[in-house]
Order: sequence, then C-alpha cells, then structure tokens
Amino acid sequence: MATAVSANRLELLQIADAVAREKTIDKEVVLSAMEEAIQKAARSRYGAENEIQAQIDRKSGEIRLFRIIEVVEEVENPATQTDLVSARERKPDAAIGDILADSLPPMDFGRVAAQTAKQVIVQKVRDAERERQFNEFKDRVGDVISGIVKRVEYGNIIVDIGRAEAIVRRDQLIPREHFRNGDRVRAYIYDVKREQRGPQIFLSRTRPEFMAKLFMQEVPEIYDGIIEIKAVARDPGSRAKIAVTSNDHSIDPVGACVGMRGSRVQAVVGELQGEKIDIIPWSADPATFIVNGLQPADVAKVVMDEENRRIEVVVPDDQLSLAIGRRGQNVRLASQLTGWVIDIMTEADESQRRQEEFRQRTQQFVAELDVDETLAQLLVTEGFSDIEDVAYVDAAEFASIEGFDEALVSELQRRAREAIEAQTAAAEVRRQALGVNDDLAGIDGLTPQMLVILGEAGVKTLDDLGDLAADELINSEDGILRTFGLSEEEANAIIMSARAHWFADDAKADGAA
Repeated sequence: MATAVSANRLELLQIADAVAREKTIDKEVVLSAMEEAIQKAARSRYGAENEIQAQIDRKSGEIRLFRIIEVVEEVENPATQTDLVSARERKPDAAIGDILADSLPPMDFGRVAAQTAKQVIVQKVRDAERERQFNEFKDRVGDVISGIVKRVEYGNIIVDIGRAEAIVRRDQLIPREHFRNGDRVRAYIYDVKREQRGPQIFLSRTRPEFMAKLFMQEVPEIYDGIIEIKAVARDPGSRAKIAVTSNDHSIDPVGACVGMRGSRVQAVVGELQGEKIDIIPWSADPATFIVNGLQPADVAKVVMDEENRRIEVVVPDDQLSLAIGRRGQNVRLASQLTGWVIDIMTEADESQRRQEEFRQRTQQFVAELDVDETLAQLLVTEGFSDIEDVAYVDAAEFASIEGFDEALVSELQRRAREAIEAQTAAAEVRRQALGVNDDLAGIDGLTPQMLVILGEAGVKTLDDLGDLAADELINSEDGILRTFGLSEEEANAIIMSARAHWFADDAKADGAA
C-alpha cells in the first residue's frame, strides 16, 4: 500500500481496482479510503489545524488538494474560517455560509506520511470487507453451509467458508466427533453478529434445524413442499425423532424420507455420526401424535390434561422399558417432539392407582356424608369425585340413577351442603388465625380453602398476592393453588384484582401532583 501513495496517476487507479477485486468490495470504497489517507498525510504537512480535502480523479487518477474555508460573520478559527470582506476579495458574490476551496500545490509524501496513509487505507478496506461479510451472511441464517476446517482452538473449530470465517463452538459439535485441519465440515448457520473484530458467523451441528435441513437436501418431496417437517427432537450423536406429514395423500411421508432401502435416511445418519433417527407420522390429534412419538413402544391407553398440556400414557408391563428408553431418552425425545409433558405408567400401576383413588373417594363420602360404604362406592362409580358434585348436581339427573329416589337425593344433597358449610366455616376461622387480610379475602375467585393455603404459604396481603405470577399459583409441580384446578386465565384475573389498588394509588398521586 506504500506504493499506492507514491505511484503515478494510472497506477493509483489500477491498485484501487486490484484491491477492490481481491477483497470483493466496491472500488469506490477503496478510492474513498485513499482520499482520506491523502487528506491525513496532507494535514501533517500543511498543519493539523487546516481542513484539507483530497480528490482523486476517477478517470485520470490525478490527485488534487484543497484547503476548505467557511465564510462566517465572526472568525473564531482563522485556519478554517474567513470573514465576508476577505471572502469577497477572492469571490465577489460570496455569502455567509459559503465554502471556499483554495487549491494547494501537489506534494511528495515522505516515508512517515506514506506509512500513515497505508494504515488508513488498510483499516478502511478491512472495515469495508467486514461490512460486506456481515451483509452477505446476515440473510443466510437458517442455511446449511460447507467449509474447510482452518484451525481448532480449545475444542472450537474455525471454518473457512469462502470469503469469511465461521466458528463451531464445542457445545455445537456432535459428541465424540473430532475434526482436524483441512477436514470438510457441513453445519447450520444459526446466528450472525456484528462484533468489533468483524462479523461472527456461528455454526451448529447439534441443532434440530440442522437435521431438518439435511432431510430437505436428501428428500426432494420436502424441498418441493409436498412433505412437511412438523417437528424435530434430537439427542445429538445418539438418537432423534422427526415428525413428517404429506400434503399429497398418495405419498407416504415416512416412506419418502426413508428412501429406497433406507438410502435417504442413511445419508442423514452418516452425516450425523450414526445418530439413530425415528421418522414419525405427524397427526393433528395430539393423542395420536404422542402415541406415534413413543414408537417403537406400544400404548394401551392415554389420559389427557389439555389445560396443562400433560398426558398420562399407559403401556403394557413388558413395554415400559421400551417406552421410557435408555436413561429416559425415548420419552424425553417424544416430549420434545410433541410439546407435551408425558407421564408413563404400566397397566398394573394404573390399575393400582385407580383402586387407590376409588378407595379414597369412598372414604371421603363415608366420612362427610355419613353414609355406608356401599352407597359411597355407588356414588364414586357414578362419577362423583367430591361433595361439591353431590351438593350441586341437578336433582332430577341425580334421581335418575338406578336405586336413587327423590327423598334419598334430597337427603344426600342436604348433608353435602352442610358439610361444605362446615368446611367453609372452619376455613374462615383458620384464615383469620393465619392473619390473612380481609381485603385479600374479598377478591372474587378465592375460596376460604384457597385463602388458608395462601396464608400457610405466607401470602397474607394484596401486595403479597400481587407480587406473584400466575405460574407461581398454578404450576403443576409447586404452584401454591395447584390442587384447585384454576386455569391460567383465572389465576391472572385473581392476581390483577390484587394489583388493582396499585393503579388506584398511582392515579391519586398523579391527581395530587
């Protein structure tokens, strides 16, 4: 680059052209960088206080230098400003705000000036190259790209992808795979960031999207949109599940992805270091999709909790280990694939649990309704789960059960309502003993039993409740009110009611202000 500033006029344009081609950037950017470098060198010659402008003729390569002076009413810096009287001596029609350009004689650049110019040009060209790389790759996020391993640093691999470098971090590599310098690697671009040292292009071989893109390359029907990939779940290097569906009923999506004698799926398996792949037919019905997702295990029965996106799967005793998989891998991947929490139990476990629930509900009815065990069992068999069901079910519907007459139904409902009133009164006493605030007790949707549970958890005021999130109330693992069957919408409404006084206080404060 030192030659660039001492070269003859034609060479200057040839050098700019060569640099632009080599770095794949606009020639105008290189010429602008040269002009800036010449300006910096000229300032060191004519004085840094001067405003110097350099121009390179785009056709001849001739360099022209100008000292820029602004016409002002009151001169503060004589090096860059002049008054109107002096300006009109040089240009009769000069006006305030005009810019005058004094031509400067050509200069020979010394060694220091040439070195300074070289540094400016190199830096400008490097910045332009980085910008070009960022603009080129920022729109390629989501693509699969091939490159050559350039070097390995602390387990991360730096990949030459042509006109840029990319990085595959150690945690984005498939376990137990090793690359050496010169190896070819395929990976998925998942992020491109503009950083001070240049654009950082991040690649991954472990993301589910990488597998989906590989299938798209191997299966023309996916590329054409006839077959659609609905979901992918991976345990990188070990096992994966991919759910596919066909938009053409005459094409089997699973068969198309497997290919003739497994050729298509084996091509993907080979790229992923032998990762076993289960290709699952997708279904719009969650239960069917989950049953498919647990392949190769057979499922006997499912019980769904749609509100919490949780499903209980019952399998034959001899299928339990297959359904769960080694170290829980099969059920974990099925859960990731479907987006549902999957609980697996054997038929024997389910039968035992049903018997225990039957026994507990029977005892509850015996104790709370003061009836014999036979009648309590009959209530459970007919689908009554608690005394609220007994108290508030339609009397005519209740009486239609075989063996129940109006007198019996009336008596059972009376006892159920008395039991509920007694529980409510006891809960109210307990609530007050816990110190749960009356304002909190006045919120719609909170029963005395809920207030007791809140009080025992330390939630005793409107502010205590307002500070909570809905998940802290209804989370199936540790939500404070998880046993009361509240929906997320109901939980949010309760919390917003508790927060209402905050907004009222803010409004008063604004009014006072």
